[in-house]
Amino acid sequence: MVTLQSYLTLSALVFSIGITGIIINRKNIIIVMMCTELLLISVNFNFIAFSHQLQDLSGQVFVFFILTVAAAEAAIGLAILVALYRNKKSISVSELNTLRN
Repeated sequence: MVTLQSYLTLSALVFSIGITGIIINRKNIIIVMMCTELLLISVNFNFIAFSHQLQDLSGQVFVFFILTVAAAEAAIGLAILVALYRNKKSISVSELNTLRN
């Protein structure tokens, strides 16, 4: 039997991997986007675990909204990434500072 503590531990592990990935690798924008998705997945784990524990479906409804926002974020992020690559021929985060001029 999988307990609530197991889900929360998994969620904390995934969240810490996402934070670590963002802190360590600030140069590659694709990895930063993937780590942001990991953060959202860990929040979804928490919502589903507590929703199951409390026998309430509202947590699962929030998960659908979070997945919708994550899909929109990924689509917009990839569109920005393609535009950046077309203009600068690089996807480095340090190149984003040159877009201000």
